[in-house]
Amino acid sequence: MSVLERAQRVSGTVDDVFAFFSDPRNLAMITPPWLHFRIEAAPRELERGTLIRYRLRVKRVPVRWLTEIVDWRPPRSFTDVQLAGPYRVWEHTHRLTPCGEETEIYDHVRYHVRGGLLEPLVDRVVRPMLDEIFDYREQRIAELFGRSARAADSAPRSMTVARR
Repeated sequence: MSVLERAQRVSGTVDDVFAFFSDPRNLAMITPPWLHFRIEAAPRELERGTLIRYRLRVKRVPVRWLTEIVDWRPPRSFTDVQLAGPYRVWEHTHRLTPCGEETEIYDHVRYHVRGGLLEPLVDRVVRPMLDEIFDYREQRIAELFGRSARAADSAPRSMTVARR
């Protein structure tokens, strides 16, 4: 199992930042254009049990993805998991923490690529793409909310955890 973690601070209250992430239409704004991301089905607002169906292209390969919001704790956190898509496991927890007039956005992604015996090789291809996607996301969030700073220099930017 691999883990990707990111943290950044932005201007704005935890309520405002959570409201942004609660609207699935905003996901396209923080997804790199090279993924050709499109939502196929989603409600206007998220809640526990919400299903989101979308499609994208990775290096010209079409990918369909279905996620479910399995944990919903406004305005502090929510978790989405892949029900169908490219990963064996995908679990993305979004956590928001108020920091004075700022909000810390923390992402924790547990994922497991497909590939059988070739999984380590597949992850060596997938991981740089995930880092690029989350780099883009961080930049766009900073543009949208007006400030960018890592939550702490010692906060993990990303890491991989050994398989279990």
